[in-house]
Amino acid sequence: MYYFKFKGRKLYCEGVCLKELAQAFGTPLYVYSYKTIVEHFLKIKKAFSEVSPLICYSVKANSNLSLLKILVDKGAGLDVVSGGELFRAKKVNCPSQRVVYASVGKTEKEIKEAIDYGIFAFNVESLTELKRINSLAGKFKKKVDVALRFNPDISADTHRYITTAKKETKFGMALDAIKEIILKRGDFPNLNIVGIHIHIGSQITKPEPFIRAIKKAKALIDYAQRKGVLLNYLNIGGGLGIVYQKEKPQTAESFAKKILPLVKGLKLKLILEPGRFIVGNAGVLITRVIYIKETSCRRFIIVDAGMNDLIRPALYSAYHQIIPLSKSLKAGFSAKLSDVVGPVCESADFLGKNRVLNVEEGDYLAVLGAGAYSFSMASNYNSRCKPAEVLVKDKKFYLIRKRETYQDLIRKEVLFEK
Repeated sequence: MYYFKFKGRKLYCEGVCLKELAQAFGTPLYVYSYKTIVEHFLKIKKAFSEVSPLICYSVKANSNLSLLKILVDKGAGLDVVSGGELFRAKKVNCPSQRVVYASVGKTEKEIKEAIDYGIFAFNVESLTELKRINSLAGKFKKKVDVALRFNPDISADTHRYITTAKKETKFGMALDAIKEIILKRGDFPNLNIVGIHIHIGSQITKPEPFIRAIKKAKALIDYAQRKGVLLNYLNIGGGLGIVYQKEKPQTAESFAKKILPLVKGLKLKLILEPGRFIVGNAGVLITRVIYIKETSCRRFIIVDAGMNDLIRPALYSAYHQIIPLSKSLKAGFSAKLSDVVGPVCESADFLGKNRVLNVEEGDYLAVLGAGAYSFSMASNYNSRCKPAEVLVKDKKFYLIRKRETYQDLIRKEVLFEK
């Protein structure tokens, strides 16, 4: 957490006191560090600079328009997986030739919108999808560039819900299926097969799974070229892990040192799709202690943020470090082992278990590492309003999403009346 640090007894984001933000905007509240976002993007760009890659930030990690605009303005492209994410790319004026489009379930409407925008390429996940894009491209009288997403059937050594390169997952196509497409490419006259795409999972802390996948992809590229398909690029996806607890993930530099020798000789444009690596440790979720509940077997710190605000602990049993915004100096006040839980009516509604925390009712806590797959996965379950989001740059802060209101919850609903 490069720019979330204590100054004296108070936790700061860059030059701004987080407790003051909590008091000004209320809680739950997401806060992001501009410097962390930009510096992590630039670290990847620098690490791979000798091959001048196209770095397409994975919008699903955190899709706030302000964060997208920051990255696009720094030269990033965007990796989108839905019509809504493509709409966001348009809103921040991301050049169409810096947009790649994945997803196993692109609808006709979404495909048409992407063709109309002139995106760089579709990452195609199945033969049926390939046929659909070819048909729609023909109706538009356009030639559309596609990459074939290859499922290399390898383990990424991550949580089973976020591994995407085993043959039993829904993602990508097997080797034989892609070879068949290459041999029958004449059946798709409206498509240019210009790339191979792999994406093996998320929160991957070691280079070995990437190396195994890229080696398999290289063999496929060699096959395609022997059959007369001249590919332009290799997209190796994203998935770089970050520190949540005690992980020791690879740095951008160490990752590049392992990957560059594998791809430099291919003479293909390299595309990367990082998400978590850029924004994961750029954000925190601030929450306020409502009650402290002591039972015969547990101590619960009940806070105003729940699984609707941050579902990763409930969904993945994910660990997020939780710390007070202010270090306590109260005499005789001792830290106790506690579960940090939310107000949602589910037993899975927790932010952290078995944490030693020195807090009392009314205090504020920061849930660290909450920049990726946090707000973007938030919901209105229990009719709870989604939090506000604030961006900090140096000593200034900016509201980049207003807190939802009760009226927002029902804005799209139509009341049935006889």
